[in-house]
Amino acid sequence: MGAAAGRDDVRFSWLEQQGYGSCTSPLENLDVSNTISFKVWANEFTCDPFQDLELLEITYWMSDATNIGVWELASSMLAIGLSWRQALPCIAAGYSIISVVMVLNGTIGARLHVAFPILNRSSFGFWFSYFAVFSRVVISLFWFGIQTYNGSQCVYQMLKAVWPSIAEMPNQLAPNANITSSGLLCYLLYWLIQFPFLLLPPHKVWYLFLIKGIIVPIALLAMLIWAFVRVPPSSGLFSEHATIVGTQFSWNWLSALNSALGGYASLSVNIPDFTRFAKDEKAQYVQPLVIPVAFFLYSFAGIAVTSAGIQLYGEVLWDPLLLIDKWDNRAAAFFASFAFALTTIGTNISANSLCAGNDMTALWPKYINIRRGQIICAVIGGWLLCPWKILASAGGFLTFMNGYTIFLGPFAGIMITDFWLVHRGKVDVPAMYDPKGRYRYTMGFNWRAVLAMLVTVVPTFPGLVNSVDPAITVGYASRLFDIAWMYGFIVASVVYYVTSVIFPARGTFVGKLISADDAFADADYKHESGDKPPMDNAGGNGEDVKTHVQV
Repeated sequence: MGAAAGRDDVRFSWLEQQGYGSCTSPLENLDVSNTISFKVWANEFTCDPFQDLELLEITYWMSDATNIGVWELASSMLAIGLSWRQALPCIAAGYSIISVVMVLNGTIGARLHVAFPILNRSSFGFWFSYFAVFSRVVISLFWFGIQTYNGSQCVYQMLKAVWPSIAEMPNQLAPNANITSSGLLCYLLYWLIQFPFLLLPPHKVWYLFLIKGIIVPIALLAMLIWAFVRVPPSSGLFSEHATIVGTQFSWNWLSALNSALGGYASLSVNIPDFTRFAKDEKAQYVQPLVIPVAFFLYSFAGIAVTSAGIQLYGEVLWDPLLLIDKWDNRAAAFFASFAFALTTIGTNISANSLCAGNDMTALWPKYINIRRGQIICAVIGGWLLCPWKILASAGGFLTFMNGYTIFLGPFAGIMITDFWLVHRGKVDVPAMYDPKGRYRYTMGFNWRAVLAMLVTVVPTFPGLVNSVDPAITVGYASRLFDIAWMYGFIVASVVYYVTSVIFPARGTFVGKLISADDAFADADYKHESGDKPPMDNAGGNGEDVKTHVQV
């Protein structure tokens, strides 16, 4: 028992260094030396920062709703021809749907206490699951760059408010670079300001969200009041109508709905990374109420202010920083930009940097921990992906939002269908860590999940190609791309369920949920493979300890 306890102490210390707070084992008094090594269940620890998950969920969503991406999404709907009457129901529907998906996937993490990179092995197969994890990493990298560019625009407006001469700074870059010399300078400054925050442990970031949740809503309310004072709703917002009709209107509305779903489709897939720390799975049931209300109100503010900008400046300024750039009041411009910069830092940490770091540890656990993954995300997502090109126009932004949903819709559909409908919540958690276990399927691939991905991604891919290069005509295939998340989620769910019922993977079914606690309590527990799992060999392999704690 002494040797086992000593190894556990090392693992607890390592977790604290990784930023998981003060952690204690729920099974610390058990002799686990002859069962599965405790390091496998590092995510089973009870961590103080996440004990009141319900309050954390409310605080997070009220805070995260106030980010530039949500504002831009709502405002860009006006840019593509919708009026506020069509845009707001679209936003409400999108965030209501995605909140339900959040709860369904989040409950799995809260019940099993397992992170996304491990959880999806039960549905995709041990090795095919890495495709989903890698895709999530790529998406996080892109979104990190997008949010960093938004933050750099805030820095520019803050500098311009203090030193207006920055607006006269000569541009040494080519016109097709989609960024100026002053813009690149501000991008570098924001990246440097943001970087130290990425290295904070997760439980300390909560204080940033608390400050953000107080300051940002005040700034947004001030902007909304400004819009209604300068342009009364009767002559501005309420007098505007859609500029498109007929079939074009219908498809633009569906495309906007798909974009609303795409905004948090990524987080809806990997939300188990956060909910796995919950003491009570019911704590996150508040999300379907909080998410639609918070995002609806903030989107309304964005649409109202953008509508006022149309009347005042004669153009659709869908980016709030472009609107602030028109202001003569330098103090107002500074504080509004500061509020947006603050909210962007918080969003980039929680929704992008931490997610990328967590997923990278599953891909390359021997070399990458969460902090190293965050640094890699900051370098690749921040610089190599050139986010200023994506945000060059409202159409480009919506294309980006729609683009990656061709993967995320099927991911969410397969995970939810497998746990709730196919296996009905009865899964074997220890087997998710065993490459030779029951979730190996066929050579590590669940062909049902592969088929579901093929029938959803392949038909929508031509539309993605057309959106990137309009010169490549694909006919009506582009319409399917406009509803990629909805199509992918529904079709993948149906295909996966039907194939799983007709051709059941009988080896994956168990009579009841086998949790980590069950495995520790049962000294005779063995994986489906019949062999001792590779995680049992902690006695002399220090690298093995680090590898499996990180997942």
